[in-house]
Amino acid sequence: MTTVLLVDDQELVRTGFRLILDLEPGIEVVGEASHGAEGVRLASELHPDVILMDVRMPVLDGIRATEQIVAGGSASRVLILTTFDLDEFVYDALRVGASGFLLKDAPRDQLIAAVRVVAGGESLLAPPITRRLIERFIAQPTPGRLPDAVAALSDREREVLGLLARGSSNAEIATELFVSDATVKTHVARLLAKLGVRDRMQAVILAYESGFIRPGDAPHTPPRPQ
Repeated sequence: MTTVLLVDDQELVRTGFRLILDLEPGIEVVGEASHGAEGVRLASELHPDVILMDVRMPVLDGIRATEQIVAGGSASRVLILTTFDLDEFVYDALRVGASGFLLKDAPRDQLIAAVRVVAGGESLLAPPITRRLIERFIAQPTPGRLPDAVAALSDREREVLGLLARGSSNAEIATELFVSDATVKTHVARLLAKLGVRDRMQAVILAYESGFIRPGDAPHTPPRPQ
């Protein structure tokens, strides 16, 4: 059973999400919070698999709440809820440890799929808007030597990281590299460990911030360590 915590200051939004998710086999909403501070407390008490987190809320906003939840060592995955006019906040949320984001007006099937993807340990990177956000809000790094952790990756791990950074799923990476899904999972696990990051989303951010991937690069051609 995948457990979900809803954190949103709008009761109608929480009610709508609960109605959708509680009807889905294998998903259960275990709590609701109307602001970030309450969300942090309930996350600690309930240990949900997934937290649907709004950005703008009273008392404590969704970005700071996410930061506190992740810093506290929680295994819960945070899925940020946003609207197009709040895009400037999304990158900050990803940097502090969110595993992805979802538009509030997403259709029912997309909401359910997003919860399942994040609960399964994946990051929600596939939608094109995610790639645009990453490229828009990451400052161009100063060219130079890549961090040691990135330089330590094998050639195949660098290929996998480059594909992750462009939103490819494990299945898409497997197809691109002519390997099995299991092999991709092994490469991903190893590169996360080498980079010292929590999940795929954090690896993607590191790839951009370090200059390993730069906005506008041709697909699958990350720079080599110097």
